[in-house]
Amino acid sequence: MTNQQTVKHLTQTAMVTALIIVLGFFPGIPVGIIPVPIVLQNMGIFLAAELLGRKYGTIAVALFLGLVSLGLPLLSGGRGGAAMFLGPTGGYLVAWLLAPVLIGTLMKLTPATTSGYWWLEVGIVWLAGIAFVDIVGAVWLAIQSNMTLSAALLSNLAFIPGDIIKATLAVLIARRVRAVIDFGVAA
Repeated sequence: MTNQQTVKHLTQTAMVTALIIVLGFFPGIPVGIIPVPIVLQNMGIFLAAELLGRKYGTIAVALFLGLVSLGLPLLSGGRGGAAMFLGPTGGYLVAWLLAPVLIGTLMKLTPATTSGYWWLEVGIVWLAGIAFVDIVGAVWLAIQSNMTLSAALLSNLAFIPGDIIKATLAVLIARRVRAVIDFGVAA
């Protein structure tokens, strides 16, 4: 990889990290039944995986989460600090770090990014971006909040309609951006 390509990948990674931060400016919507709000920020996680692939997408999310752990109030609602990883949202945050790896790997193993397979790309983001994150988040929520796992999983149903819309929009946006801008990063 040339220095020019490295600079390009790092710049794109920084831009996507900034996008994840900006999506956190939109306040979360409290669900009421669990202490985890509905946020727009996870759409940035989907976009990181879609645009940057597994390596640089994970770097973008890790950079974001690193800044959050240092105390910067970058999560939706102006939250931040290492305590966020120990509270009810901790499992979701850890799953965010792993989601680009899963999405990128599945995208690489399938023809999802070719024009006729947009539905496969959406399915991958639904599976690796929504289902995976919600299951890992629910497991941690159950442990942290002394809930049963089934109650934690059922409470995640409140997130599904919005997450499906966000994941679908992320795929549509990523396809459009990839058509215009060469991200040049292998999934």
